[in-house]
Amino acid sequence: MKKVKFLRELKILFVEDEINISTLLNEAISDYFHTFSIAYDGEEGFEKFKKLTPDIVITDIMMPKIDGLEMAEKIKAIDENIPVIVLSAFSDKQKLLKAIDLGITKYFIKPFDPQELLDYLTFLAQKLDKQRLVCLDKHFSFDNITKTLYKDDLFIHTTKKEKQFIALLVEYRGEIVTHQMIKEQLWNDQTINDERLRTFVKRIRAKTSKTLIKNIIGQGYSISPDDI
Repeated sequence: MKKVKFLRELKILFVEDEINISTLLNEAISDYFHTFSIAYDGEEGFEKFKKLTPDIVITDIMMPKIDGLEMAEKIKAIDENIPVIVLSAFSDKQKLLKAIDLGITKYFIKPFDPQELLDYLTFLAQKLDKQRLVCLDKHFSFDNITKTLYKDDLFIHTTKKEKQFIALLVEYRGEIVTHQMIKEQLWNDQTINDERLRTFVKRIRAKTSKTLIKNIIGQGYSISPDDI
């Protein structure tokens, strides 16, 4: 099926306290995805979100401990762009308005058709697929999901820290990523001098090109929007 192509790399988090509904949806659609994780209340859902970093969250509203909209608000504070789909047995106007304010992607009223939900997830997956590949210049591109670098569609091997560095530049493209920010993000509390950082960047340039990563003298590095 064509939709499998777009779904098979996605990680889904489904938060639902009604076991029969979570079991039904798990059996109906979970095989389409890379992972389909389930949580049974908003508190567990939020903890699993932080641990699993899913691509899409599907949640009920009325749940114990933390309801779905409160959980969505906490999730959006971490990643405002993550799609959150809400399921509810009630078309409560206030809850609908709060969902809109939170930037909820879609609202399904229970009972819902699993096939309808799957069709919408396929639509979302196609959008995410288009957003995942970032063109860095006419030769280089970076996959934001797998954190892999390509030159003219050919894979370039990079180490874990090199992936983190390029991802950081892509995240802040058009801005200067300072030496201090790079050291904190890549090496945590380790003491890294400027010479070691320059050697690290030089090694990446040897794998890519001298012009892909711009050196802002005395400040840091950047990938300019003019290159994208």
